Amino acid sequence: MKYLVKKLITLIITLFMVSVAVFAAFQIIPGDVVTSILGTEATPEREAQLRSELGFDKPPVERYVAWITDVLRGDFGVSYRYSRNMNEMMPVSELIWDKLPVTLWLAALSLILIIVISIPLGVLWAGSRSRVLDALLSVITQASMAVPSFFLGILVTYLFGIVLKLFVPGGYVSYKEDFAGFTGYLIFPALSVAIPKIAMTARFLRNSMLTEMKSDYVRTAYSKGCDDKRVLYGHVLKNAMMPVITFLGMIIAEIVAGSIVVEQVFGLPGIGRLLISSISTRDFPVVEILILYITFVVIFVYFLVDILYRVIDPRISGK
Repeated sequence: MKYLVKKLITLIITLFMVSVAVFAAFQIIPGDVVTSILGTEATPEREAQLRSELGFDKPPVERYVAWITDVLRGDFGVSYRYSRNMNEMMPVSELIWDKLPVTLWLAALSLILIIVISIPLGVLWAGSRSRVLDALLSVITQASMAVPSFFLGILVTYLFGIVLKLFVPGGYVSYKEDFAGFTGYLIFPALSVAIPKIAMTARFLRNSMLTEMKSDYVRTAYSKGCDDKRVLYGHVLKNAMMPVITFLGMIIAEIVAGSIVVEQVFGLPGIGRLLISSISTRDFPVVEILILYITFVVIFVYFLVDILYRVIDPRISGK
C-alpha cells in the first residue's frame, strides 16, 4: 500500500511540474495570441476586450492558478481556433473527446497486432536452430526498424490501397457514422504503427530468451527430462517476459499518446494530428491540455507496469 501511495504522489508531483513548465513556456513564446485571433485590422478596443475575456490582463501566477483550478474541475477552457459558430468558441474538452476515440482505437488495434505477432515470432526465433531462419528474421526485423514511420505509411498505402485495393486511401470513415468501416480503415494505419514495434519486440524477446536459456534452472529442467517445448514455454518464456513488459509499456505509452506521423499520413483526425495543427495555429489551450494528456498517459502506463511487475515477480512484491 505504501508503494502505491508513493507512486501516486510521484505521479501528481510530476503532472504539477509539467503543468507549470507548459504554462510558463507559452507565456514567453514570442507573438501575441490576441493579434493572431483578431488579425492586424482589429481596433484597440476590440483587442482590449478580447484580452480581458481571455484573462491576459491578469498576472501570470493568477492566470495559472485559475487555469489549473479549472483543469482540475474538468474545464479545459476554449479553443482559439475551433468554434461552433461565428460567435461561440468550441470547448477544448469537446474538441479532445471528439478526437480521442480515433487515437485510442488505433492504439488498441496496433497493440493487438504487436502482441499477437511479436510474441510467437520471438519465441519461434529464440527456439529455432536454423541458421537460415535466424538470418532471415534478423534481416527482416532490422529493415522494419530502420524504415521511417512516414515512409512505412506510404508503403502500406501503396501496397494495400493502390495495388491490392483493400481500402481507399484518404477514405476515412467516422466512427460516428460507420464503426465497422471506421475499424476496417484503421487496420492499415495500425499496421503501419505496429510493424516497427513488432520487429523491436520480437528481437527484444528473442535476446531475452536466449539469455535466460543459459541459466542454471534451464539445465536443471533438461536434466529432469523436460523437452525443448516445455522448457521454452514453461520456464524460459515467463522469466524472459519480465524486461519485455517494460518495453511493451514504452510502446503502449507511445501509441496511446498519439501516433502523430501515421495520423498525418492517413489523414486520421486523432490526438496527434490535433496537436500538430494546434501548435501551428498557436492554439495554446489545446496544446497545453494535450501535453498534460500525453504526460499523464506515459506516467500512468509506467505506473501500471510497475504494479504488474510486483504481481508477476514475487521477489519484487516482497521488497
